[in-house]
Amino acid sequence: MLDAIDTRLLAALQNDAHLTAHQLGAMLNLSPSQAGRRRQRLESEGYITGYSARLDPLRLGLHVQGFVQVHLALHGPEQSASFSRMINTRPEITSAWTMTGEADYLLHVFCADLPALNALLHQVILPHPAVARVQSQIVMDQLKRDAPLPT
Repeated sequence: MLDAIDTRLLAALQNDAHLTAHQLGAMLNLSPSQAGRRRQRLESEGYITGYSARLDPLRLGLHVQGFVQVHLALHGPEQSASFSRMINTRPEITSAWTMTGEADYLLHVFCADLPALNALLHQVILPHPAVARVQSQIVMDQLKRDAPLPT
């Protein structure tokens, strides 16, 4: 179970994963060793699954961000596994979800430009044997950045 200190520690790390045990201790009114042990426990118990850097897609030349809804023609386990393997090989697809409703999958994609998005859709996703159709939406502006999880 999480206590109030654990919750505050998780919130602090979501905002800045580089915080040292000394900094966390000062924020949480704990000694650095206590703060470090709590962080290690939260990591070992799976509350913290990893650390990563947030990169600026525009600075990396990724000027088109979009969401792609994928509708499958075939819904067997082999087709789903094959589709999953394919999307995991594509760096442009940064996340993917299986969905309820009309679409079977929702893909979050980043591409250099519209021709690159077109190639991803027409040369990679649509030719997959399980795919019936796709519907894409291009992001015009992101009003809220990926935020920390509520704790």
